Amino acid sequence: MSGRSARSAGGASAAGTRTRRRRGAHGGGSGEGHGGGDERWMASYMDMVTVLMCLFIVLYAMSTVDQDKYEELRSSLATGFGVASSETVDTASGIVVPPGNVGEQGEFTEVTTGPQGSQGQPEEAVQTDQLAAAQHEIEDLRELQRQLEGRLRETGHEGSAQFVLDERGLTVRLIGAETFFEPNSARLTGDGQEVIEAIAPVLAPTDRFLEIGGHADVRRPVEPYPTNWELSASRATGVLRELVEVGGVEGTRIISVGYGDAHPVDDKLWLNRRVDVTVLSDEPEAIRELLPQLSGSGAEV
Repeated sequence: MSGRSARSAGGASAAGTRTRRRRGAHGGGSGEGHGGGDERWMASYMDMVTVLMCLFIVLYAMSTVDQDKYEELRSSLATGFGVASSETVDTASGIVVPPGNVGEQGEFTEVTTGPQGSQGQPEEAVQTDQLAAAQHEIEDLRELQRQLEGRLRETGHEGSAQFVLDERGLTVRLIGAETFFEPNSARLTGDGQEVIEAIAPVLAPTDRFLEIGGHADVRRPVEPYPTNWELSASRATGVLRELVEVGGVEGTRIISVGYGDAHPVDDKLWLNRRVDVTVLSDEPEAIRELLPQLSGSGAEV
């Protein structure tokens, strides 16, 4: 009886001990979990404080930015993003004064501050130079025209060509009493060959470029030419070959172009079966634009 009571008491004591241990373990685990939560909250709080501190530092730096450093940063960012920054470069030229002459008075040169031309000259001087160059070009082209007219008179073909002076240069329009081409044909007639042979000695010595423009009337061609473009181009090529192979014109400075029936000069069909020989001006565009005005607006001369 007493032994059974002792065992019961011992079991109760052991059970109480286990219960206390479980409670102690539970309490300790709860404390450790609560402490871990506090640490995670503190880490997030520290991150937020760090971000705010960086923000205020940037704001302060922006409020006290150095203008020179800001320009350098802006230029660097612009270059990085592919935007070229433009800077004003001082290109003014000065005069180097020897140390011994510092303080002495010298001669003054009047400086022109008006509009400047392409070469740094005043605009009025540039326009005067351009007018003089255009007038000189017209005189050269008219001298060439007089030589061509003289050759046509000598060969008995006076009046078989018209001359037009415009911004392109001098155009010798082979159109007159003679028929230079038969209908639907690119072959020169006998009169046409004589006219080409007459003007070739004048065109051969010049170093200017020549353009041979072929033209056709409005009638639709037949075989072997599908359209007037091919017919006019063949006529221009035929005249080109005559000038190069017979007349001695250098082949590297002559071209042929076919204009079809796009540029008629008269209602008479046979007058539009023609070829234009243009002596091209080699002056700059600004000077060539003055040629029609000075020569009579590109009229026949």
